[in-house]
Formats: sequence, structure tokens, C-alpha cells
Amino acid sequence: MSDSDIWLTIGLLTVATIVTRSSFFFLGHAVKLPPKMQHALRYAPAAALAAIVAPDLLLANDTLQLTWTNPKLMAGVGAALFFLGTRHLLGTIVAGMALYTLLRITL
Repeated sequence: MSDSDIWLTIGLLTVATIVTRSSFFFLGHAVKLPPKMQHALRYAPAAALAAIVAPDLLLANDTLQLTWTNPKLMAGVGAALFFLGTRHLLGTIVAGMALYTLLRITL
């Protein structure tokens, strides 16, 4: 692949991203989604986050690892419990990372 092909690809992907993202600003008032669709879209950020985080917590070397010796899973469970108890997001991040570091060192 030549340099011009790479730059052309980057340029076209940039244009495609700008067009798809800005279409909601330009056409947002003209396009009305049904209430059920609007309600379903409220869960999209949580679903996307779960789709990113869950495989990292549950998989080790491309195999499912649901054991107490999985430091990522245990740190995730500990962080979730911390959040449920305190509702403090920054504290949850700190507690989860501290627990992960401790478990990674000890296991």
C-alpha cells in the first residue's frame, strides 16, 4: 500500500465520520424516533461499556476464567461492591485499581 493510498483512506474515513456524526445535528429536528427506540437507546452506553469491559474481566489467554485466581475479575467484583456501597465513581476507580494491583502481585 502506497503513501497516497494510506492518506486517501484516512481522508475518506475522516469525511465518513464527520458526515455520519454531523447528520444528527443537521437532521436531528427533522427525524423523530419512536418512543420505544428512544427508550432502547438510553441503554446503549451501558451496553457498549459492558461489551468492552466484560471480555477483559472474564477472559485470560482467550479462555473463560471464572475462578477466584483471576485478579481482573476479583478486582471488578470488588470495585462493583465499592460502588454499590458508596456511589463514588472516582473512589471506585481507585479502589478497583488498587485491588487489582494487590491481587496481581499476590496471585
